[in-house]
Amino acid sequence: MDMGAALVAVVGVAGTLGAALLTQRGADRTKQRELALSRSIQEAREDRELRRKSYTDLHRDARQFATALSRHLYVMRDREVGDDDVRVLEEAKDAQRNRWSEAIMIAPGPVLEAAQEVNDALTRVYGQVKRQEQGNPRPGETLQTAAEAQQALWPLIHAMGDVMRRDLGVAGEFSASPPAEAGHVGVPADMSRTAQTDAARRPQA
Repeated sequence: MDMGAALVAVVGVAGTLGAALLTQRGADRTKQRELALSRSIQEAREDRELRRKSYTDLHRDARQFATALSRHLYVMRDREVGDDDVRVLEEAKDAQRNRWSEAIMIAPGPVLEAAQEVNDALTRVYGQVKRQEQGNPRPGETLQTAAEAQQALWPLIHAMGDVMRRDLGVAGEFSASPPAEAGHVGVPADMSRTAQTDAARRPQA
């Protein structure tokens, strides 16, 4: 074989090997991109599932806390508040606060704003209810004003739910009536004064 033919053969082999190497590198890069895309999709799916669970739990526990506040107002209107009544309200409050603490860590701005508004409103109503229970209402506070404040929680909770749904990409808004037991306490003025007098006679916590 003369030198020219040898060079042609060498160049041919080198070209074949180079093409194979480039093809392999291209395949590796494609595979890496596919793996990165797959990881990104999986992470997005996991993040959405985490937010969905957090939103579901927080929305549920906010509703349950609001309902517990309503129930407590009915108890205060109709009879002496017992240890079990206090326990039910405190458990509902603690559950909602725990869910709120979890949501703070993962919720984006718009959801956090709506959830903060609900949390603040629940805290205010809880404070008013407890002051009534302990016979230490602030000026102007009655069972009726507490009941009205409790009823005002529902639009805030519904609005929070709508913001959560939008963040999760769920189409449409959802409006639901409050639970049947969460209706207006309807305390007449004279009954409100009587309830406050009774509460004032109770030992304070």
